Amino acid sequence: MIKDRAFGRQDSTAAAREANKMFRKVEAAPSEHAKADKAFQANRERLKAERLARESKHPANKAR
Repeated sequence: MIKDRAFGRQDSTAAAREANKMFRKVEAAPSEHAKADKAFQANRERLKAERLARESKHPANKAR
């Protein structure tokens, strides 16, 4: 590799760049459990918002 004197860097060769492509970090796909958990949390938040909206309209019907 050729060293860049101004910045102290080394130029990589085409072969080195190709090899580095193989070692890039890849974002892992979410597991089935993670997908289900995310869907559950989203549904829970939606239901909570609906419940709070209902309770604000009819405060006498609040649970004890």
